[in-house]
Amino acid sequence: MNARVTARKPWLTFAAVSSGTFVAVLDQSSLGIALPEVAGYFDASIPAVQWVTLAYMLMTGALLLPMGRLADMLGRKRVYVLGFAIFAVSAGLAGSSVNLPALIGFKAAQGIGAAMGQATAMAIVTSAFPPEERGKAIGSYMTVVGLGAIAGPVYGGVVVSALEWRYLFYTGALLGAVAVVLSLAGMDGDSPDRSEGRGFDWLGAALAATMVALFLLVMSNAHRLGWSSPVVVSAVAAVVAMFVVFVWWERRAPAPMLDLALFSHRSFSFGVSAMFLIFLAGTAVFFLTPFYLQRVLGYEPGRAGLIMVPAAICFALSGPVAGRLSDKLGSGPFALAGTALVCVSLLSLSRVDELTAVWTIVLALVCLGLGMGFFYSPNASAVLSTVDARGYGVATAFLNMVRNTGTVTGIALSTTIVAVAMSSQGFEPSLDAVSSAGGGDMVRAAFIGGLQTACMVMSGIAAGALALSAIQIWVRTPSKPRRLRSCHRG
Repeated sequence: MNARVTARKPWLTFAAVSSGTFVAVLDQSSLGIALPEVAGYFDASIPAVQWVTLAYMLMTGALLLPMGRLADMLGRKRVYVLGFAIFAVSAGLAGSSVNLPALIGFKAAQGIGAAMGQATAMAIVTSAFPPEERGKAIGSYMTVVGLGAIAGPVYGGVVVSALEWRYLFYTGALLGAVAVVLSLAGMDGDSPDRSEGRGFDWLGAALAATMVALFLLVMSNAHRLGWSSPVVVSAVAAVVAMFVVFVWWERRAPAPMLDLALFSHRSFSFGVSAMFLIFLAGTAVFFLTPFYLQRVLGYEPGRAGLIMVPAAICFALSGPVAGRLSDKLGSGPFALAGTALVCVSLLSLSRVDELTAVWTIVLALVCLGLGMGFFYSPNASAVLSTVDARGYGVATAFLNMVRNTGTVTGIALSTTIVAVAMSSQGFEPSLDAVSSAGGGDMVRAAFIGGLQTACMVMSGIAAGALALSAIQIWVRTPSKPRRLRSCHRG
């Protein structure tokens, strides 16, 4: 039986899923505000406390693909609701932690629940709407993600200031429980995919989870340890080896975790590759810009945050607009326009210095947000058009995994570029060395040089995404949506 959610109440289903998605994004984007308080409470260093975030990120990223396949097998609503139940309970336990290791462990458990939710949310939303409204559904979903990211720091600041850091987790548990209730009440049931005797690819799941977790761990720490350090080199070699084994196994597995035949469809392979490059380039600059605003231009954190808000709002609002238009006019032109906007904005940011007017920065960031919003919904819609509805769980989980790994890789690459630029001029190769109060003009100039180089490199990467999007339009491979392979071979 088809695993598609019935579309009797598409917007009610959307509202139910959106409540959980908003809570998950809000919870994670607000956590950074609380980390200094957590460090002080447990008398721990900031690097140690950062494992609270890293544990969550590693578990979520590593389990996306296996959870997507599990959702296709067992039913997406079941996996989604169970995931948010785990999310809510783990949040409550995290708030009650008696020491830092316990807090890290509970956040890792919360990451498992988040993976179950992320792996199924977009699949449920996409399945609830007819194919001709797929872009609108994806765009609206990304608006919820964007709003959660915008509201997170404000929400975290209010809760931590008015109460204490534990209540950030307690309120997350309460909101997670509300999301579970809304999902049970508002989401239509779906039927598991047990067609053709397909089973669960345990070896593929283990390889995928370990490979992604190790990749994220390397990308998060390589700029600090050094790309030539034995630990990093060994880890990269291990990731490459696991990738080769994963591809070898998935080509031979009777019921593969990820059907590699999907990559023979140009809309899928080019679309996924362009998505990785766009999020690598765009989020890298979003990560570096607050350092520039606060430590070069000397803005307070609050004002720097306000400067970043218009770009986030543009990303959140442009998604549904592009999605609705792409449903009527086709996805190609909007994905192409989005990547072009990203390229232009990154090129303009590669010329910033101490004298750049703030309105110039805001305009460039707005173009960046608009470009990423215009790109994502039509591109994701085009990718999912190549997949049979019963495989939406794995497909959307894979898209989320690509987006997450692109984000982490972009942050690592841009940080490395800045660190190398600063080190080449005799300064500490660290973003922490930049300070408007004590760093001096020379160290700020070194940082600006690194930032300009990073933006130039990222614009080149975005140009690669532009080329892939163009090929995706001009070179078509007519084919029907791919169904998952049978476990029986002829």
